[in-house]
Formats: sequence, structure tokens, C-alpha cells
Amino acid sequence: MPKGKDQKLKLYRLARIMIEKTDNEHMLDIGEIRDELAKYEITADRKSLYDDFRALEVLGIIVEGVKVGRNYYYHVVGKPFEIAETKLLVDAIQSSKFITEKKSRQLIKKLTANVSEYEARELNRQVVVNGRIKTMNESIYYNVDEIHHAITENKKIRFEYLKWSLEKEQVPRKDTKYVVSPWALTWDDENYYMIGYDSEEERVKHYRVDKMRGITMIDKRRDGRKVFEAFDMAVYSKESFGMYGGEERSLHIKFKDDLVGVMIDRFGKDIPIHPSKEKGFSETHVNVAVSDQFFGWMFALGTDVEILGPMDLRDQFKTKAKAIVGQY
Repeated sequence: MPKGKDQKLKLYRLARIMIEKTDNEHMLDIGEIRDELAKYEITADRKSLYDDFRALEVLGIIVEGVKVGRNYYYHVVGKPFEIAETKLLVDAIQSSKFITEKKSRQLIKKLTANVSEYEARELNRQVVVNGRIKTMNESIYYNVDEIHHAITENKKIRFEYLKWSLEKEQVPRKDTKYVVSPWALTWDDENYYMIGYDSEEERVKHYRVDKMRGITMIDKRRDGRKVFEAFDMAVYSKESFGMYGGEERSLHIKFKDDLVGVMIDRFGKDIPIHPSKEKGFSETHVNVAVSDQFFGWMFALGTDVEILGPMDLRDQFKTKAKAIVGQY
């Protein structure tokens, strides 16, 4: 059989045909595979295709033959991601505020390159990115890389930390740059945060990665190692509302029994729960980083939840509630 014009690309074209045209529900026989290759001016006989299938296995592309009647049909099995996994990843990308719209499209395009055209059609109903509230900072990916590099090298970083102005521009929060020892990255409240140690204030602080600009690693070893050896990221995230810091306090809270799910979702299954004297209510003790965001969360739950102690926080919440009412 004479060789086609683009014969050198045969294995590549065959791989793309099998990935894009086949899945567990769609298969091709040898004749159909040869027809698909012919569209690229590539020729193939039956024996050479069997050899090519074995060569594809080396690349991690497993082609399986299934006998239907008197013929064999072929399809790719064991793709990098199952369709359900790809859907999950697409949904995660779409819903992530810290991934820009442009990067979302790029990542989703790469994911759909690993599924068949039939599966891609099923994903297309989910690929809706326009209108989502997304970060506008494309440099976030480089920020993450720079932070990881500094953590690996055990070095501090210097950066500008930004805020929004009334002119809708991001401007530095202060004239001087921040110098922080980075220790971890976490994803909370739909945003990416760097957890670090502030040597001047001698405490753990967090920073939104998309609001960091001009990150540079400096030749100073990180501080705060002993603090982070005893640091529990899960506890820190659980106690911080919307990743807003505050003084950590132990609170005694009464809540309506119907809100037990809300309490567990917020503070975890390990919280103590016991009946209250008031019928239909229960009580718990939780550790909270007290902030306006925490009070806002309490206010949203209305009369179904109450701070029983300590009294200074109960009075503080009462004062804030009166101030809000007095504004209207």
C-alpha cells in the first residue's frame, strides 16, 4: 500500500481520532479508522493499525477491541479522566472566583481535549463562564508559583497589598511594602489565601493572593517556625469568618434545634451539643475569631441564635445591632 502524504503524523492522528471519536458508548471498526486517517491523507492497513495500537499503549492510550457479531470495534479505555470526573473539574473551575474568565476557558479547553466529541457535547451544556464574578488579576498564577518557591527555599517575601479605591482601581494599602514569612496557601470562601507570619506583629496573618502584587523572594530566612509547627490550618479556617481575622474567643451559643446543620457546617462535627433549658433549643461552645463578619453571620440567623457568653461579646453584639437599627 503506497504511503500517504502525511504518513509521519500517522501515530499522532490515530491517537487524536481514537480519543475524539471513541468512548465507552462509541466505537470504530478498522474500516472506519482507515477512513478517518484518509481525511489527513494517511494510509494504513489492518496489520499496521494493530502495531500502532500497541505503540499507543506506550503513550498511555489503551485501545480495546470489542467483538460485535462477526466484526471487531475499537475504542479508547482508561482515559486520564472519566466523564464524571471531567464534569466535576469543569464545575470547580467555573465556580472558582480566583480563576479568571480567560484562564477558565483555557483550562476547560484542555480538559475537553481528553474526552470524545460526544462527551464534549455533554460538557458544553455546563461550560458557561460569562457573567460569573471572577478575579481580574491574571498574575495570580505567577503569585502562587512565587509563594511556593519561597516556601520551598525557606525565604521571606516582599510585596504590595492592594485595595479597591472609589475610582474602581486597585491601589496599595500603604506606602511601604509588606515583608512576610509565607508558610501555606489555602482556598477559603471562594478565594485563594497565603497564610504567613508577620514578624513585626509576631502573629499569623493571611492575605488574598489576587490582591498581592510584585511578589519577590528576599534573602532572609522565614520566621514563625515554632508557631506553625503547632498551627492547625483546618481550625484556623473554621474559626475565621470569610477569612477575616480577630481575637480568638470561646463563645457559649444557644441555637434553635433546626439550625444544628448550620452549626456543624460552620464549626465541624466535633462541637459539643447539649439541650438548652428552652424547649426546641440547644447549646454549644465554639472558638471564634471575633470580627464584624462573625457578628454579621449571627445577625443573619436572627432570633434563632443567641450569644449566652461571655457577657462582653453579648453586649458588643447588642450594641452593633442597636447601631444598625438606629441607622434606619
